[in-house]
Amino acid sequence: MKRRTALILVAVIVLACYAVPYLLIGQVAAWYGSFLFWTLAGLAIIVLNAIATAGFGGRDE
Repeated sequence: MKRRTALILVAVIVLACYAVPYLLIGQVAAWYGSFLFWTLAGLAIIVLNAIATAGFGGRDE
């Protein structure tokens, strides 16, 4: 269940990466709002991918 939740959150963040720049911060002239969003989104994706793929290294017998 943990893997499924992580993958669903990845999909939500990917959709947010399309929506947020155009809908929420599209009118902001400062670059640091966009930079902060993309930094946090990137870190969240890395962490969630690590959680989702944590069990792939085990040996199958």
